[in-house]
Amino acid sequence: MKIQESAENYLEAILVLGERQGNVRSIDVANELGFSKPSVSYAMKQFRENGLVIMDDNSYLHLTDAGRAIAERTYERHELLTRYFVALGVSEHTAAEDACRIEHVISQETFSKLKEHAEKMMALQAKREQEQAKEQQ
Repeated sequence: MKIQESAENYLEAILVLGERQGNVRSIDVANELGFSKPSVSYAMKQFRENGLVIMDDNSYLHLTDAGRAIAERTYERHELLTRYFVALGVSEHTAAEDACRIEHVISQETFSKLKEHAEKMMALQAKREQEQAKEQQ
């Protein structure tokens, strides 16, 4: 199923908010993303109908397995791209903004190769930092 960028942003926000504060309501998503409450309510209705989100009796939002898979994939891309851009010398703010745009359009093939390269690069960086710390002792 092809998911639109806005849907990925909503699901990612539910995931992140859930990890940050536990329970998540539509108003929390609206505040996090800067959207109106009616817009978020409409989107949540669509997600419930498509089996991506459930709402409990207290109006708390919960990702289904399908919704969680989309949110985690999007979040992983966002985090890795942000870290990678920062490692290249891009400011944290710009790196996060660029990652947010790219995370939705990058192919799985390209992301996998970028992830592989980024992990190698970061491992080398960590090794260099350890060696420098030993030299300073």
